[in-house]
Amino acid sequence: MWWFQQGLCILPVALVIWTTATFVFAYITAVVLNHVDPLVPYISDTGTVPPERCVFGIMLDVSAFLGIVTMYVRYKQVQTLTNKEPKLHKLNILGLVLGWTSSFGMCIIANFQKTTLFYMHLVGAILTFGVGSLYILVQAVVSLYMQPHIHGKSIFLIRLGIGVWTFASIISMFVSSVIMYSSLPGVDVAIKLHWIPGETGYVPHIISTISEWSLAMSFVSFFLTYIRDFQKIRLRAEVDLQSNHLYDSSHYSVASSFNHSETSPLLAGGI
Repeated sequence: MWWFQQGLCILPVALVIWTTATFVFAYITAVVLNHVDPLVPYISDTGTVPPERCVFGIMLDVSAFLGIVTMYVRYKQVQTLTNKEPKLHKLNILGLVLGWTSSFGMCIIANFQKTTLFYMHLVGAILTFGVGSLYILVQAVVSLYMQPHIHGKSIFLIRLGIGVWTFASIISMFVSSVIMYSSLPGVDVAIKLHWIPGETGYVPHIISTISEWSLAMSFVSFFLTYIRDFQKIRLRAEVDLQSNHLYDSSHYSVASSFNHSETSPLLAGGI
């Protein structure tokens, strides 16, 4: 059995690979078609102009779905391992709500482009990155309370380090964006896709875009920390048959023996 077939680690692996592929595909397409500058454009700018906009939206929606499923499995894992210990149970529920809210924000980013509905796109970015960073922080705290009995200290330190990386990227992006917008009064920066080195606002623009890519990579890196944990999860679905037919009337009842239940894996590796 390959490592990615163990348990449910295919979920975070698929989330990381698919999301990275979304960014890379959109970037390459936008640069080849000269829709953006090659030097570190905003991620949103690479999914603004057709045809990359269409594919970017679809792929990011799939990433949001994979995120929702992955976060739910994580929630169930923590719930089972901690036996609903009150403090951890509340943190676990909070983490699930924050994670799903962040995934919903990703759907907004995917379907409301920056150049068409900027404020809706901004709301999606705040939900995705702002609320998502809180999700990472909550999971780091959960990892703190789960060690040393459930896992070692190293995984907590890694998640904490990624959390610090995430917040540092957010602060850097926010400060540089404020400087950029304030240095270009009267300019609609939201629809500005091409920048000339040396022009007003260019330096804070580059710092802002680098910070955004750094922020996105911190999110991707965080879900890599789930791979080892998810290798130890096996879920199964059980079907409990109440009848041997699908009619509404009992007139069709057949008194024959049949299996009342069936347990089968939902995914490779066992669910």
